[in-house]
Amino acid sequence: MTSKADAYWRRTRRLTILLLSFWIFITFGLTWFARTVNEFVILGFPLGFYMAAQGALVIYLLIIWWYNRQMIKIDAEFGVEDD
Repeated sequence: MTSKADAYWRRTRRLTILLLSFWIFITFGLTWFARTVNEFVILGFPLGFYMAAQGALVIYLLIIWWYNRQMIKIDAEFGVEDD
């Protein structure tokens, strides 16, 4: 039982660290490269404007959706899903 619980938490922790790393990259990576990103102009506005106003929010929602989807699979695999 302990090895099954350890495997469950190892998979859960790996998924969380992966998605948290992606979140950090999106949050801080875009600001780090803001000057480069702003060279691209869409409808008269720099791309950084769109990424700050809409793009990052959409990416955050996709991260949450992906986490939920993967956790449902992991929970089903280890038999701890909600009924």
